[in-house]
Amino acid sequence: MLSLTVEKRDINTNVGQIRKGGKMPAVFYGPTEASTAISIPTIEFKKVWKKAGESSVIILREASGTEHEALIHEIDVHPLTGEPRHADFYVIEKGKKVEVAVPLIFSGVSSAVKDKAGILVKVHRELKIEAAPRDLPHELTVDISKLVELSDVIHAKDIPLPKGVELKVNADEVIASISEAKEEAEEAPTAIDMSAIEVAAKGKEVKEGEGDAAPAAEKGEDKK
Repeated sequence: MLSLTVEKRDINTNVGQIRKGGKMPAVFYGPTEASTAISIPTIEFKKVWKKAGESSVIILREASGTEHEALIHEIDVHPLTGEPRHADFYVIEKGKKVEVAVPLIFSGVSSAVKDKAGILVKVHRELKIEAAPRDLPHELTVDISKLVELSDVIHAKDIPLPKGVELKVNADEVIASISEAKEEAEEAPTAIDMSAIEVAAKGKEVKEGEGDAAPAAEKGEDKK
């Protein structure tokens, strides 16, 4: 199991100084654990964070030998660099199971996609489960090779769970399905109404004729 060495810190200590020393400020707390300010090696935390995510249990080891089973609960990162600046750890109550959402990894090749031009639809990208802290998997695998026909779907109950792990969503919840690709019909060009153009043209000719006649009439009246 992944572990981190933690050191209790004075909350009045300047966090800038802590970071300059290669560590980052953090805190752990839980149902039966008081909120405790700690510092942890930044490089080691980044390694553990990459492997554990927020669904795997981490052992927090104090210098005194005391250990805490915890989950990474929240991380504050720098808005520009993305580097972690602070972490919250949720300490799990001993003897209690924990409920978490575990990431889903889609693997395999679907015949419905490869041979029948179907489109894979990932309805869920994580699955809620419950287990004892040490039984929690880091991720769960969804085998999409089971999607052979365009009508096939994968339900939550179809995903293999490790021993001691219990599903916490409806067993018939759809996790992945296939959408049939539809070709967009090409729009036919709009036919030009020639009769409308002819009528408009004739109307224009009539108006132009009327305009020419008016001055002649006016000239005749002047002669009278």
